[in-house]
Amino acid sequence: MTPKGEQGPALRADAARNRARVLRIAREQLAAGDDSLQLNAIARLAGVGVGTVYRHFPNRHALWEALSAERFQELVDEAQAAAGDEDALAGLHRLLRFTLIHALDDAGFAAVLESASDTEAQTSALKAELDRAVAHLLDRARRVGAIRRDVEADDVRRLLCGIEHAVRSGNSDPTRTEVYLDVLLEGLRPPR
Repeated sequence: MTPKGEQGPALRADAARNRARVLRIAREQLAAGDDSLQLNAIARLAGVGVGTVYRHFPNRHALWEALSAERFQELVDEAQAAAGDEDALAGLHRLLRFTLIHALDDAGFAAVLESASDTEAQTSALKAELDRAVAHLLDRARRVGAIRRDVEADDVRRLLCGIEHAVRSGNSDPTRTEVYLDVLLEGLRPPR
């Protein structure tokens, strides 16, 4: 497992500069409202060869993963805090809301969150940390009878990604977001 914040083996100084330049240009493109992340265009704007971009990011999803690493770490930190919450159900609700708000705010982050496979080792490591924290939170909620016994951390992530899609497919009315979260929480409760 790659430790937090690392991308694997250390890069040569020039390769690290090129990677940083590509990420900076990609962030600038996103800030300007262009979320297409066309690797050829980014290479041109970064002043590097297309091959250089593809060595660091073999596809658009790999670039999204790198751009989402900081936000994913925030999610892991929030999940760990929620797992330590005195009221496990309140912690779960807070985590679900935090995750949904961030996924709705950042389509690239949402794509990384819902992806079944990862390109970057750092992403896989962060997902594993997230799943451990959510599993701990779910175990605590199960012990007090607050949620179903057959729901796992991966299920919660998938269900939340479904809600993110539902909100995006509508008119993004913030009240619907809360309704959908309430429906999810009610569905997580044990059968009566």
